[in-house]
Amino acid sequence: MKEIRYIGGIKEAIREEMERDSRVVLIGEDVGKPGGSFGASRGLIEQFGPDRVIDTPISEAGFMGMAAGAAACGMRPVVEIMFMDFMTVCMDGVVNQIAKMRYMFGSRFSMPIVIRTPCGGGLNAGPQHSQCLEAWFAHVPGLKVVMPSTPYDVKGIMKSAIRDDNPVIVVENKALHALKGSIPEEEYVIPLGRADIKRTGSDVTVVATSRMVHESLKAAEILSAENIQVEIIDPVTISPWDKDRVFQSIAKTHRLVVAHEAVKQCGIGAEISAVVAEELMDELDAPIVRVGAPFVPVPFSLEQAYLPNAKDVVAGVRKVLEKTF
Repeated sequence: MKEIRYIGGIKEAIREEMERDSRVVLIGEDVGKPGGSFGASRGLIEQFGPDRVIDTPISEAGFMGMAAGAAACGMRPVVEIMFMDFMTVCMDGVVNQIAKMRYMFGSRFSMPIVIRTPCGGGLNAGPQHSQCLEAWFAHVPGLKVVMPSTPYDVKGIMKSAIRDDNPVIVVENKALHALKGSIPEEEYVIPLGRADIKRTGSDVTVVATSRMVHESLKAAEILSAENIQVEIIDPVTISPWDKDRVFQSIAKTHRLVVAHEAVKQCGIGAEISAVVAEELMDELDAPIVRVGAPFVPVPFSLEQAYLPNAKDVVAGVRKVLEKTF
């Protein structure tokens, strides 16, 4: 095993896949000499050259279209969108073209595109650089969406995403980029669509995504002192999400809290809650509780008050334990 930062896991995954498959190319603003907005591609242009590490003008719509054409012609592009907020600039390419092309043309060609993009607050980057918009893309048929929370997860699932023949959006919380963790020296991959149990417990299931996995782990430590045992499930992939593993946990604990950083309204927590209510209601002993951000733009000067944290998860767990049907 070796220790690596989250951003280093991304870089290792891309480099190893570029070494393994000459069809993998990197596309985006400043991905060449500057190494990307957070350093994920630093050094790759020196190793693979400008034909495979393609620095583009500031035109997300333009280079997203270029990636779609390259994928249709047999390449496997990895596209960097500097901040998830900028996905709005290239929504037509992603939602109306990339997500649908394989379906519309009867699978006569594949669409192996990875779009990696940082989300989230914590850097006081303002409301146009701090959003979590993953639910928008999880809502679109034809797109797969992953939100890895650890260096181990991001490297393994990024490699799977690059090898997938369908478009995959890799959503990285910026607050996790400096996180350190252990990964194997040898190659490994993490299958898309498989959740991970980050902590076992018997009293409450907390399904948490991305940065909120770590806040939920802190909450579980606090609650453990009160003899409340929380099981934490990290979906890793939010579309398609691992329903079976979540259901297995709820069948054991009979209580569910869903936690994410995005605004609570219409977030991925709403989808998970609705599916559990539709298909597993008889296993629940109490109403489901959701933890998320308030329904306002990310406030520049009040980020710490705005962002959901361990205290909110603790409050959610207490709430779900206090109630019964």
